[in-house]
Amino acid sequence: MIPKVSVITPCYNAELTLAETIESVLAQTFQEWEMLIVDDCSTDGSAGVAKRYASHDSRIKYFRTDAPSGSPSLPRNIGLDNATGEYIAFLDSDDLWLPTKLAEQILFAKKTDHGFIYSDYEKMDWMGIRNDRKILMPEKSSFWSVLESCTIPCLTVMLRRDIIGDTRFKEIPKEDFAFWLDILRKGIQAYNTGRIHALYREQKSSRSSNKLEMIRQQWHVLRSVQGCNRFLSTYFISIYLFKGFFKYIR
Repeated sequence: MIPKVSVITPCYNAELTLAETIESVLAQTFQEWEMLIVDDCSTDGSAGVAKRYASHDSRIKYFRTDAPSGSPSLPRNIGLDNATGEYIAFLDSDDLWLPTKLAEQILFAKKTDHGFIYSDYEKMDWMGIRNDRKILMPEKSSFWSVLESCTIPCLTVMLRRDIIGDTRFKEIPKEDFAFWLDILRKGIQAYNTGRIHALYREQKSSRSSNKLEMIRQQWHVLRSVQGCNRFLSTYFISIYLFKGFFKYIR
């Protein structure tokens, strides 16, 4: 049997990019998917875009939070609670997939029997212009290696749903980092396909974001969420800073 992939897309005020994101899913060479778009009470035309596509393709489903949550955690969790696919994939409303993303990941999963898969990706600017800025991730990631620095790009992930179980995104900053750790600490490892499968759209303000706040959030996940002692947290933060320097200059 051909497995189905549930694509979870949190959305907030993404009217300008959502259609292109949906089109990148429609363009997949692997067509056994459903796309769950979860709107966090957008105030722009995002709902109209999502509903228009949903009215033309029954695989696209529109959900809406009861109140704005201010983070992708609740929308992703609503997606997880309503997903029916054997596999789960995540795609934010401003990012894109390349056409063979799902097909090649499904083939990789079948060949290797791995249930937690991710891929390399490429950065593009806010206007969608590519400049060959390829981001190559490690061949595999474990709980301990991800504690050092998150090596799992959310927009490339495909997870078997039974591995996720009742694990859900916490409503904290760096929610994806914490989510991967919660899954990996079950003794699971994640594996890279070694292919570039997605395009990450850089936000206009991404390079001027508050780096001190990012460090504080990283520390919170290490100390308060994962329970690392002060010595280990300091060690992992040091590695995070070292790797982060090279990541952000690319």
